[in-house]
Amino acid sequence: QVQLVESGGGSVQAGGSLRLSCVASPYTYGRYCMAWFRQAPGKEREGVAAIDDDGSTSYADSVKGRFIISKDNAENTLYLQMNSLEPEDTAMYYCAARISPHMCAIQALERPNYWGQGTQVTVSS
Repeated sequence: QVQLVESGGGSVQAGGSLRLSCVASPYTYGRYCMAWFRQAPGKEREGVAAIDDDGSTSYADSVKGRFIISKDNAENTLYLQMNSLEPEDTAMYYCAARISPHMCAIQALERPNYWGQGTQVTVSS
């Protein structure tokens, strides 16, 4: 079983930056895909970015060029660097993991097996 603990959310003005972190329990068996999702009030949950066990990444069009997903295997930590934040980025952000995925592109990722509890990001104009 994978346990995920998120941190790094907060309030920032438009144009600012935040870095989210997700610490995962050690996992040494098989392939995996990790991703960030977000959900704003009154809107559907959407995928933001994903990274597979080989380091390949994918991004939603809405954040491409502004957000960077990365991971540190030695520290079992997933990151999301968010730059040039906009009010539309305001949402609860969730770390998620899919074990033994067939694919990891954020646009085609299977339903994650595990979820973090979320961290709130608020961007003011």
